[in-house]
Amino acid sequence: MTEKTKSLLEQLPSIVAAGKRQAEQILDDLTGQHRVGLQTRELVFPSKDSNWLDLFKQTQKRNIDVYQPSSMNHLIYGDNLLAMAALIAGDEETPSLRGKVDLIYIDPPYDSKADYRTKVTLPSAQLEHKPTVIEQFAYSDTWEDGTASYLAMITPRLVLMWELLADTGSIYVHLDWHVGHYVKIVLDDIFGKEHCLNEIVWCYTGPTNQKNNFPRKHDEIFLFKKSKDYVFNADAIRVAYKKSNKTSGINALTGKKTDKYLENLDQKGKIPEDFWTDITDLGHAHGQSVGYDTQKPEKLLERIIKASSNKGDLVFDCFAGSGTAAAVAEKLNRRWIVTDIGKPACMIIRKRLIDQDAKPFLYQAIDDYQVEQMKSTLGRNYRIGDLANIVLRLYGALPLPPKDNPNHNLGHKPHTKTLVLCDSPNKLTGLATLKKAIQQRDTLLGRWDKVVVLGWNFTTSIGFDIAGLNDERLEVLVIPPDLLDRLKKKGKKLTAEEVRFSSLQYLTIKPVQRVVTKEMETLTIILENYILLSPDALNLDPANRKKLQAVIDNEPLHLIEYWSVDPDFDGEVFRSVWQDYRGNTENAEGQFSVTRRAYLTGLPHKKGKRQVAVRAVDVFGFESEVVVEVKE
Repeated sequence: MTEKTKSLLEQLPSIVAAGKRQAEQILDDLTGQHRVGLQTRELVFPSKDSNWLDLFKQTQKRNIDVYQPSSMNHLIYGDNLLAMAALIAGDEETPSLRGKVDLIYIDPPYDSKADYRTKVTLPSAQLEHKPTVIEQFAYSDTWEDGTASYLAMITPRLVLMWELLADTGSIYVHLDWHVGHYVKIVLDDIFGKEHCLNEIVWCYTGPTNQKNNFPRKHDEIFLFKKSKDYVFNADAIRVAYKKSNKTSGINALTGKKTDKYLENLDQKGKIPEDFWTDITDLGHAHGQSVGYDTQKPEKLLERIIKASSNKGDLVFDCFAGSGTAAAVAEKLNRRWIVTDIGKPACMIIRKRLIDQDAKPFLYQAIDDYQVEQMKSTLGRNYRIGDLANIVLRLYGALPLPPKDNPNHNLGHKPHTKTLVLCDSPNKLTGLATLKKAIQQRDTLLGRWDKVVVLGWNFTTSIGFDIAGLNDERLEVLVIPPDLLDRLKKKGKKLTAEEVRFSSLQYLTIKPVQRVVTKEMETLTIILENYILLSPDALNLDPANRKKLQAVIDNEPLHLIEYWSVDPDFDGEVFRSVWQDYRGNTENAEGQFSVTRRAYLTGLPHKKGKRQVAVRAVDVFGFESEVVVEVKE
């Protein structure tokens, strides 16, 4: 009997064994040259624009010069398998978190075959943006081999969660009927069946269109401890008894109610049973929705976090979604680390935390993300040149002869005088690469009319650098971020016609106004224009692409979802001390537009030049940056 024809129950042992091997390989690699790391994209000091508050003075109270990654909260973008590997490995800034996490809550996709598309609302149009392959775990509960693929995905991740969890820690795994019973078996194997504390049933109500069965109105939350000693704060989660429960307070001899017993029963309350009917779903949780399909109510996470952690403890959620775990942990004075593979999800979380005036936190990404994906796709013994040849082929270019192409990354478009350079996923494509490409165009034999640079990862100032070169014979294109995932699925069957290489997006600002008054300064930053990458590169149908093009042509700044300012950028850590985003109703620009002007007052005077950095994220999650020097 082949693996394909085996029942899921028969496949399960091999799926779990393979998942454990995958996790063991990741853990073994952490001590060698394949160690995974994190890069800090932004140090966020929540201070949203209101168009009237002196926001910078507020951030001064937060001691903005202190940068202590080891004690800060973390929002991490990327595959949670790699994020957990990085957290276990640790680095010079943040020690290993192996065995240091006090509480894990995850709300992973349910294998429900649902298709969660990102809805993008613009002032003049509403678009539906399908997720890239790289974001499928976040937005589409669909796996190629059904539940077997789902279990293959979740198993190694649960193993790494076990490694992160403290001996006194607990894990809550939130699922529903689609796959809950299978994941319970995996949890029994990894955490130990004897360590299962509860199967919690969260019941809720609401409208339904189910007519041929009983409406499905509950989720399952599996609670496992790691060892015999675990945190459970019963008194922190007690709820009031209903009046009907008080009949038990009757003296068996006299038949009269015992007043002292009843008084104690109202005051102390009871520990909730393992079926929760007192927490409504999000539709009934007034004012909490952030527009995310699978968002959970804060009261649910409040009960979980209060029950299984103490103030100052570390809470971890690696399927963060709308960020409810982080938001509630922040309110309850817990530390938190959350991750998500969806850029829109990370944007929602960042805005949500800024909106609730959270403590400063780090926004991070997987270091060398494409390299890690390449190792997964091509194996550990890959060669950069081999990948470059694949990319050149998919762009429609032929490699140059070895004597002119020692790094195997140069090609040319047939029947043209166009030179093509494919940069390495090991590095950020920046100004040095562009200058080298121009030099090769002008010096290599062949009399090239143009050079095209294909890049995986870019410096945040790349748009500014391209504009500064002002070379019409230079073109810079983005290699599709999900290319390696597609290669893994289709291999050599993937054709050039199926792959779109897109132009870069970049932001422009008007000259920064700097006014010095005695010992203080004021900066005024005004957005000028936003150039979006080619709409063809986005996963849009023709109708949505047409709507987008109209916005690009008429009002491109409406595409900005979020932007922030570092008024004293050191070239390394972007300290965001001012932010605005769509939906920040305190600004004057409307619900679907950011304010175009940042006005920062109360800045301590700095002699000489000041380096100002502005970062923007568009509605599709693409980032761009402008860095300018402003004279005194």
